[in-house]
Amino acid sequence: MTTNPLIAAADAALSLPFRVATLSPRKPTRFDFVADGAQCRALALELGLSRVDSVSFKGEIRPSGKRDFTVVADLAARIVQPCSITLVPVKTVIAEQVERKFLADFVVPDGVELEMHDGDDAIEPLPEVIDVGFLAIEALALLVPLYPRAPGAELGEVAVTEPGVAALRDQDLKPFAALAGLKAKLDGQNGGEGGNT
Repeated sequence: MTTNPLIAAADAALSLPFRVATLSPRKPTRFDFVADGAQCRALALELGLSRVDSVSFKGEIRPSGKRDFTVVADLAARIVQPCSITLVPVKTVIAEQVERKFLADFVVPDGVELEMHDGDDAIEPLPEVIDVGFLAIEALALLVPLYPRAPGAELGEVAVTEPGVAALRDQDLKPFAALAGLKAKLDGQNGGEGGNT
């Protein structure tokens, strides 16, 4: 499998690595990543967005226990992507706290699948390098709306039929609603008694 050189360059441009061996075991290591124009363009390419106006990832790598670390950071981004219905540009503001726990003694048993957790509180094995730039990209990718909509954009009904045939509507697919209407009509004809007299 070949890698797109532009995407590989984007990954390198957004990298902010911290070697675990050099992290303080007692004090948090603070970081403040703010993407410049070239990095925003690289990130837009990486995530398939029309534009990334800004990205910041500010937080710290905290020691936890004797050899474990936790990354806690605030992710803020302004992105633009096409509306999933009209293709009009849609601006989205993202603000989320991200947390990742890295455990030195975390072992995945052979043949066992890892369960994905909701949210950003995943537990992972401690690598030699914690790349907070990669964590920012990963978190942002998970927060980008899959189907953004411009204000007022709605899916309309599409009716495709043969000439002379009535189009099938959503209400036609609700048989109990039609039965309720028939019952109400019969009740009205029978003086509201709801049955035979």
